[in-house]
Amino acid sequence: MKTLLIVIVIVVVVLAILALVVLPRVRSRATERKRLQAQQHLQEANERSAKAESAQAAAEEQAAGARRERAEAELRAADNERDAEQRLVEAERERAEAERLQERAASLDPRLRNDRDGDGSTR
Repeated sequence: MKTLLIVIVIVVVVLAILALVVLPRVRSRATERKRLQAQQHLQEANERSAKAESAQAAAEEQAAGARRERAEAELRAADNERDAEQRLVEAERERAEAERLQERAASLDPRLRNDRDGDGSTR
């Protein structure tokens, strides 16, 4: 029975020694594996961050282009409206001049007062 007890004690001591030798290696491997995973995650995070910055810059550039196009369209519309208003003013000026000339013609020759078709014939 003493020999059995000695064998058990030796087996336990050998297992304890093996555990002391093997456990640090297992832990260092696990630590190394975690470190590699952390590096991979960090690299992927950096890549995604760069892609996100690039996408954001492209989106901002596109938005700026849209704003620029809108501003240019508004300027063209304002120019067109101004041109139309000037044409209206010119048309009114021409109409007023035509009426003035008609009145002057009628004052010079009263027979032309009833002649509105402007061909100079009397009715």
